[in-house]
Amino acid sequence: MTAIPPQSVPNGQDEITEKQFSGDHDVHDMHAMEDGAKADSDSSSEHKQEGVKQVEAITTVWSKELLIVMFILLYLVTFVDMLLQSVQSNLVAYITSAFSQHGLLATTSIVATIIGGVCRPTIAKIIDIWGRCEGFVIMLILLVLGMIMKATCINVSMYAAAHTLYWVGHLGLTYIIDVMLADMTSLQNRIVMFGINSTPTIATTFAGPRISDLFYTYVNFRWALGAFTIILVAFCIPVAIIFILSKRKAVRAGVFPTKVKTRSAWASTKYYFVQFDVVGMFLITFGFALLLLPFSLAKYAPSGWKTGYIIAMIVLGVVLLTAFGIWERFFAPVAFFPYKFLQNRTILGACVLYGAMFASIYCWDSYYQSYLQVVHDQSITISGYVLNAFSLTSAFIAPFCGLLIRYTGNYKWTAIAGIPFCVLGTVLLIHFRVPDTYVGYLVMCQIFNGVSSEFWTLAGQLAIMANISHQEIAVGLALFGLFGSVGSAVGLAIAGGIWTNLLPTKLYENLPEGSKNLTTKIYGSITIQRSYPMGSPIRNAIIAAYADVQRKMVIAGACFIPLCVVCILIWKNINVKKLEETKGKQTKGNVW
Repeated sequence: MTAIPPQSVPNGQDEITEKQFSGDHDVHDMHAMEDGAKADSDSSSEHKQEGVKQVEAITTVWSKELLIVMFILLYLVTFVDMLLQSVQSNLVAYITSAFSQHGLLATTSIVATIIGGVCRPTIAKIIDIWGRCEGFVIMLILLVLGMIMKATCINVSMYAAAHTLYWVGHLGLTYIIDVMLADMTSLQNRIVMFGINSTPTIATTFAGPRISDLFYTYVNFRWALGAFTIILVAFCIPVAIIFILSKRKAVRAGVFPTKVKTRSAWASTKYYFVQFDVVGMFLITFGFALLLLPFSLAKYAPSGWKTGYIIAMIVLGVVLLTAFGIWERFFAPVAFFPYKFLQNRTILGACVLYGAMFASIYCWDSYYQSYLQVVHDQSITISGYVLNAFSLTSAFIAPFCGLLIRYTGNYKWTAIAGIPFCVLGTVLLIHFRVPDTYVGYLVMCQIFNGVSSEFWTLAGQLAIMANISHQEIAVGLALFGLFGSVGSAVGLAIAGGIWTNLLPTKLYENLPEGSKNLTTKIYGSITIQRSYPMGSPIRNAIIAAYADVQRKMVIAGACFIPLCVVCILIWKNINVKKLEETKGKQTKGNVW
């Protein structure tokens, strides 16, 4: 693919010939791509894939009223999806404890997080080639299948598989909604809509933990998952219907792109096998999974780190990731993601920032709710409120952050403003992660981290979109999400490794002599941990073990902060207001 130098950064960079990232089968499309590389703006002369052409045609026939309706419907879908995520995340400790495997809390998420991130470039290709609505429906089906399996799981293995399906669908759904919002807005107004679409968290922060508590107390976790799955489907159907009806209207108006089928079923299978780079996706997914899982599984192995299959997993993980690099460099007909983006220091910095931020957070956040319930004796509801103060703050600050960027046009200084909040929020946690700390101080740290994460997320997304064209938005956001998911998986692996390798040892050291034989039983279930009264010798031993291990997890998370700061400082500060004044709107059709 011929790289298009970022329109907004006239740095004189030479055009770079690179492997095709994605595209249609027609040779003429490649010529269009070359012509697009010479264009100064995201104009009609630039090569655009079918999905992008379709959404531009659909937004052309939308009225202002229908555009507002779509904003509202996407907001409601986001609301229900966030509520479902809040409910299930507050119950997950009890789901793993139901099978006496509370220690595997982080492990069940590692594979799901990796696959969810790795699938984003594939999802980007799906919605660029097939269409936004098609991708939306596929992700909804995956989410529903995952939730049905979760509601009917009979062991941790089945739950982990179900969570993987759910997480791919959940991340894919939220990602496609972001792409849809990008399709419906100008670059200047886009971050405002992204911010507004984050505000459902303000309600789900309080509703999620309470609903989880009520279901756990009076029904069970299975009914909680099943009920909200049905509700989510009901809210997603109108979005799909509007897209289908708008497509028909665009076809009648003669603005919808026509596509003549020229391939057989087998030829199409081979074509999409290459386009989606199935080999590359397999190598990177299993490479990261095999490399990161041993950190939390080693404690369960017969001989720990010396166990044969633990060593084999690490070695094979390294081999597969090396093979991924070789495959992509020398053999892949279509690159897994556009490496030309990573030659732009702003895009590279934004992606690494997102990954390092999540690695830092997940180091100390993975077992945080268990800590609050066991050490500070908080209920599911209250511990959920404390934990969700992070996302509540992010949701509250998001629209204001979007407005700030909209009126100043500068995203780099907005990201820099988040640095002191991150430093305070994470470093103070080291001091306050002790049993006698007032819970209000923990809430304060969550608020600080919530401000910094939202500033960095919104500024990072805009930093990428300001350097690419409309055709590349889905791919750019997918790359951003991929780095975030890999960072999350790294954080989960570190947290799981510290927890599973240190907590049983600390429990054994702190338990009274006559109770040391209970170490495995206590370690495996949060329900058993909470069953001992506060102030009892066994509960005090559990609290001491938790406090020691959790403090080490926060220190590990703080180590990623310097990398985050460096990533922000290397950005180029593009003024998006001036960019669209000189280049015109990035998106086409009836947009805001």
